[in-house]
Amino acid sequence: MARSEVTTAKIDDAATRRAALAVLDEVFRSEKRWIDDPADEIPTTLPDDISWFVAWLDGEPAGVIRLHYDPLLELPAEAEFSLDPEIDVARLVQGKRFVEIGRFAIVPRHRRNYRIALRLMGAAAGEVVGRGYTHFITDVFEDDPHSPYRFHVRVLGFERIGTHRFGELKCDSMRIILVLDIARAYVRLREKKSRVYQEMTQGVTDLLDAFVARRKRA
Repeated sequence: MARSEVTTAKIDDAATRRAALAVLDEVFRSEKRWIDDPADEIPTTLPDDISWFVAWLDGEPAGVIRLHYDPLLELPAEAEFSLDPEIDVARLVQGKRFVEIGRFAIVPRHRRNYRIALRLMGAAAGEVVGRGYTHFITDVFEDDPHSPYRFHVRVLGFERIGTHRFGELKCDSMRIILVLDIARAYVRLREKKSRVYQEMTQGVTDLLDAFVARRKRA
């Protein structure tokens, strides 16, 4: 049996936007009920500080990821933000450039296909290191049965730094805040030479190798 084909693309036209909206409609509106209208999530003209990527499985829209460059790291008091006791804020942000991962979604029927998530993360990594960013930051919902928490922490190497209660999406679950040092995570995956590494870095290996080399010289 032929292996399923996973492809990704940056959203930059009507066709890629429609594919991404189909995923958001199925996951974030219909299944999770976290949003009202997917079209509000991806305007026809994206601001300069936002990028979206969409993934297809054998030509069917299967996943999306949103990148927000230079997000505000200070949350308002009403978000009920709490930093973990061992985290030093000054050290956390010094010399780093952050990109926030949001709206990371895989349609239910393909959620067990880890290749979709890895290809989206690889596309995101290639995009952000090309722009000179060094770290990802993201939220995962504590009570979500489909939370990518274990995937993020055990597979990719994200680290927990704190929590907050409220955010953009209509969900009352506690948000767990995670941070990823992209260079360190990539080196760890590269040393293992696992299938995860092969899937995630397909097409961006040279870019990530050069990024790690620059970080070592810095």
